[in-house]
Parts: sequence; structure tokens; C-alpha cells
Amino acid sequence: MAVVEQCLPISEISSYIQRWTIRARVTSKSVLRTFSKGTRDGKVFHVHLLDAHGGEIRASFFNEAAGKHFDQLQQGKCYTFTRGSVRIANQQFNACKHRYELVFDKLAQVEEVDDDKQIEEVKLSVVDIRAVESRALPCSVDLCGIVTNGGSLLSFTSKDGKDLVKRDITVADDTARSIIVTIWGDRAKQEDKAFEGNPVVGLKGVLVKEWNGGRSGSLSESGVLVFKPAVGEAERVQRWWSEGGSTQSLTPLSAAGGGGAGVRRAGAKLVDLADMRRTAERLLDQPELCSVVCRLALVQLQKRGEPQPLTYVACQELRDGKPLPCNRRVDSSGYCASCNRAGKSAARFNLRCRFADHCDNAWLTTFHEAAQEVAGITAEQAQKMEQGEGGREALEAAIMGKYFNRPLQLTLRAKAEVYNGESRTSVTCIDARPVPRGQHGRHMLKEIREHVAAISDLSQ
Repeated sequence: MAVVEQCLPISEISSYIQRWTIRARVTSKSVLRTFSKGTRDGKVFHVHLLDAHGGEIRASFFNEAAGKHFDQLQQGKCYTFTRGSVRIANQQFNACKHRYELVFDKLAQVEEVDDDKQIEEVKLSVVDIRAVESRALPCSVDLCGIVTNGGSLLSFTSKDGKDLVKRDITVADDTARSIIVTIWGDRAKQEDKAFEGNPVVGLKGVLVKEWNGGRSGSLSESGVLVFKPAVGEAERVQRWWSEGGSTQSLTPLSAAGGGGAGVRRAGAKLVDLADMRRTAERLLDQPELCSVVCRLALVQLQKRGEPQPLTYVACQELRDGKPLPCNRRVDSSGYCASCNRAGKSAARFNLRCRFADHCDNAWLTTFHEAAQEVAGITAEQAQKMEQGEGGREALEAAIMGKYFNRPLQLTLRAKAEVYNGESRTSVTCIDARPVPRGQHGRHMLKEIREHVAAISDLSQ
């Protein structure tokens, strides 16, 4: 190991200092990439470096330096770095807060040193998820929260022909907000059990953008994913989760479901069930979207004296290079007629629910994502419950326990269709989530003021 002498704090690095040596831990390391510039080909990789003073900076290794040091530099280990150049950081591609970044070429000198316990494993500038809700987009943030849904690994081909893998995880914190964050590559390939059991994670360098009418994050290539990070925020969210957060209603920032439920929800007009019924009756060619605040009153559990199937097994294979699963029903052997093969499959809900508000009630077909929110359990949990000791009775009891339990905000789609040669209107529930009480309360106050103003005008 190298003997370290007179190391410059990373926070003091600038273009005015020509010679310097830093001692730092590699907290993040990208893949090795190749590129073409004119008639020349090159290669590059990037690392994030953190020192004992809390200073953090991004460093890029090009060409000969990339080939020499890529295997040498290992995430989590400490090194000394010298004979690099300094340039103004491009904040668009840089998750570090430093004004500058480092560039190393063939003259770079890098030596491994003993581990320095004073240097943190990762530096997080945590922003709570509630704050993300009001930030100007796009923005880059560090998050710390509980994984409420570990998602599943998806492989697909991008438009430019690259094979990609991703996993969408849902993270919640003690502000009772949640957000979907997409992780890529080797991070996504970690075993499913790593994301099970609601672990605490720290996410550094999450790029948040508008998606499907909500806000979703993507962990950048130079970002960091850490399980059980040694930061105060991790202890706080873990305590919140164990002391009641696990049963708390969460307000999602992200639109669930790849089918665009977020877009539909964003364009939906807030009405009551009676208004929704009138809208459906006068519907013409174009589908109409409504947002309704109501409660679950009943789920159709029986049909003609027989138990009504509540779940089905759907194909989860990707089709035609798209990042979304097939979702067609498979037979008892797992064979999908649409994909013409047997592959991955998963349970999905398809419920017939009656919802009620202050003026009306309505039976609505409720699809998978919305049904899971309404029932309060996943389709997989429902299947296990039905196949377990309690059988069908246990499942029905769990669902009936949700009747009139809490208000829900539903997104309903009304569209005209032809059935057996006759035209009719179909209304389905395509999205369900807990009522955002603050937003809904402000809406009701606005309605009250409008009614008071209307009464005042009539009395004059």
C-alpha cells in the first residue's frame, strides 16, 4: 500500500491549483464505454471520489488511463490520485455538487491505500419525497426510503438496438409519499430477495422527470444504490415504517401501470358518481375520463351461486421488443396462445366492484393495478390466501374488511363500444389511489365558496 503525504482536500480543488494529490474512496463506478470522435476511437469510464473531509468530485478516465485503471479501481476501496487535469463540471451529467471535475489520461498515477474509516461509504444529500413533489423538473436528487415494491426484472431492446435491463422499484419515506425509481443494468439484476422485506435504501443521483402525468425517477449511470445506508435519514424512515408507516396510506408521485394511467388521471375531470352516470349516457365517439372520490361498497364474490374468480394467471413475457409484458391469460400449463409459448407468468386481479359516494353507487370493472389498491392486497397474496389453510373464506373476509374502509380517488374511463351488434357505453376503473386529503380538501373549500357566492348573488 502507498504511503500518503500532503493530500489536498477535494473541496479545495480548482483550476488554479496545478499540482495536487487527493486520497479518496471510490463510491461509484460506471461501465467502460467506447466512443468515436472523427476518425479515432476511444474509451472512457467515470468514478465518484469522496474524501475524509466530505468533499466529493467526479473523475473521468480516458483511453490509455481507462484501459490501465478500470480493473484497478474498485467501488468501496481507497486510493491516492495525482497527475490529472481539472475542468468545469458539466452539471447535466454530474451528480456531484463540486464546481469542478477531474480528467485523467495516460499520465495518471493511481495507487491503492489502506482503508480510511473516516471516509463514508457514500455521501447522501437526502431530499424527502414530499419536497420532490414541488421541485422544478427535471431535477437530480438523493433519496432515502423504504422499498415498498421491488418490481420485477425486465429485459428489452431500445430503439437504437441496445439490449437493456431495468427494474422499477417503489420507494416511500416518512412524508407518506412514494415514487417509482427505475434502476438499470447490474443494479437491476440483483436477486429479487434483495428487494424483499421492505429494506431501507439510499439512492444517490436520481433524475426525476414528468412521466405519464406524474413524477418518476431514474437512477443515473453514475448514481449509487445502497442498502441500509449509515445515515440518520435511514434510521428515521426505518423507525417510521416499523411504528405504523407500513399501514399508512401513501400518496404516490408516480403513475402506476405502463398503460398510461397517469396521463388519463391527469386529464380527468373531478365529478361525483351521478355526474359520471350522466356523462356515460350522453357519450358519443370519444372516450371520457372522470375522477371520482368514493368508497368501496361491495365486490362481486359470487355469480349464479358459484364463487366468482377474482384473479387469473397472465403471461409476463415481453412482446415485439416492447418494455411491457403481454398480460394475456395463460392456460393451466402456463402456455400463452398470443405468444405461442410457455414462459414467465404472474397473477393479476380482475374485479367487479360496486363503489358508492354521497349521491349514487355504480358497479365497475376494476383492472389489476387499481384492484390491488382497492383490495389492499396484491394478486399474488390473494392467490396464496385462497390456496392456504383459510381457503376462499379467508380471501373473502380480507376483501370484505375493505368495505367502506377509506375514501379512494378513482379514475374512470367511459367509452362507447359495440356488443352483439348493439351500441352501449362501458365504464371501467383504470386507476385507484388514496385520496390526497389536502388537495381534495382545498377543492371542497373552493366548491363551498362558489355555493356561498351563488347564494349571495341570488339574495341581492
